[in-house]
Amino acid sequence: MKVSSTERFLNYAVLIVFSLLVLAPMLTILAEAFGPRDAAAGRDGAFHPGNFLAAWEEGRFGQYMGTSVLVAVIVVSLTVVLSVLAGYAFGTMTFRGSQALFYLFLLGIMVPAEAIVVPLFFDLRALGLTDTVWAVAMPQVAQSVAFGTYWMRTYFRGVSPAIVDAARMDGASPGRILWSILMPMGRPAITTMVVLVFMWTWNEFLIPLVMSPTGAFRTAPLGLAFFQGQYTQGTALLAAGAVLVALPVVVLYFILQRHFIKGMLEGAVKE
Repeated sequence: MKVSSTERFLNYAVLIVFSLLVLAPMLTILAEAFGPRDAAAGRDGAFHPGNFLAAWEEGRFGQYMGTSVLVAVIVVSLTVVLSVLAGYAFGTMTFRGSQALFYLFLLGIMVPAEAIVVPLFFDLRALGLTDTVWAVAMPQVAQSVAFGTYWMRTYFRGVSPAIVDAARMDGASPGRILWSILMPMGRPAITTMVVLVFMWTWNEFLIPLVMSPTGAFRTAPLGLAFFQGQYTQGTALLAAGAVLVALPVVVLYFILQRHFIKGMLEGAVKE
């Protein structure tokens, strides 16, 4: 289909406008992060990269980001393994109660964390797990597996049955088919799931706040919220802290963006 020059111009104009709307707040925060933290610092120039080091030390972001990395590794690792196995079962196998069990998994997507976090806190406290990394990570694993199972089931149902049938005729076991054939083919779908789950886990605020009441396992977004209370006047250090907290998600996306975009596009044309 031939596109006229006017239509092409309008398409680019709309894309540029929306890009500016998205990038303007980000560039504003980045510029503020490099700006002077007070009037005295302003006399030394307009560019202050030392704000990041000051925010890192004063906001204790090293400790908080270490906790976030630990929680993210636990959540992403368990989610990927469990979601691939559950998605493979629901997507390629037929067994009694599979449909009802799958809809039970979907409840994890439909029920918000705010609805269950209070009773969940009392349950974990009775087990002696509050103020531990498991109290922060396991509820997020449960939420992420619900999405991951749906995501991987969609991928496995979209794979050509001829590939699976050919592998079975060659004597491959279900485990061999999964790990040697379907997993390499599904790298974009798995990568997309990793990026999304990592982003949701890294940005989670409510669960770490409730499950670690003493702050022993305070994550980076939670630490940023407490850091904000210290700097209600000057915003340079607060902006620097916000950039530090957001940086790991941005870096991961840029590293995996090719597989992420491919996985999103493949998912858009499947069930």
